[in-house]
Amino acid sequence: MSNRFLLIETSTSLCSVALAEDGRITAARESGEPRAHAALTAPFVQQVLAERGLRAADLDAVCVSAGPGSYTGLRVGVSTAKGVCFAAGVPLLSVGTLDVLVAQAAADGLLPADCRYVIPMIDARRMEVYTAVFTPDGRRLTEVEPRVIDAESFRQERAEGPVLFIGDGAGKCGETLAGPDAHFVQVCPRAAAMLAPAQQEFEAQRFRDVAYFEPFYLKDFVATVSRKKLF
Repeated sequence: MSNRFLLIETSTSLCSVALAEDGRITAARESGEPRAHAALTAPFVQQVLAERGLRAADLDAVCVSAGPGSYTGLRVGVSTAKGVCFAAGVPLLSVGTLDVLVAQAAADGLLPADCRYVIPMIDARRMEVYTAVFTPDGRRLTEVEPRVIDAESFRQERAEGPVLFIGDGAGKCGETLAGPDAHFVQVCPRAAAMLAPAQQEFEAQRFRDVAYFEPFYLKDFVATVSRKKLF
């Protein structure tokens, strides 16, 4: 597994960039500074490459988190990834944000004993999340969808055995979905956790069209007019 990947994850409030070489993370940068993705992502890319004495042309691929998630964050991440690919002539890979969270649960040892399902949740405000049901080994069982969480949500999955709810939308659902087999981890997806799914995409040669690839927003972006009076 002698590959070099640049990994970019900007779908939530955490701005995260990592460099993977030969199957391990060798450099990483992260920041939870609010609304700083546009200012930090490109410098983070430069920093992780410089730390290892590499150029973008030394990469085998760039992998970006494809969403769902923050409209602005996804735009910044994908634009940065495309820029590196265009400039260096390297291929583009993408991994779904929910897939990143499932991989993160496994890599960080967060799976409860005898875990039956992993249900990643990306916060979509109020009691809505972007979510899907996965097996602990990363196989997706349902479509990715926006879902308003109530006491009936995932009742069948919760009745079948231990379930891990993970993501930046998991914490707010803890009281509503509480139960003996429901486990909650409030965490943002991290670039370092993209390594395993990125490697799978690379080996399968599932490269994206650098010119036309777009993030998976799931819901259309709606611009609103500020209620504040400017004058």
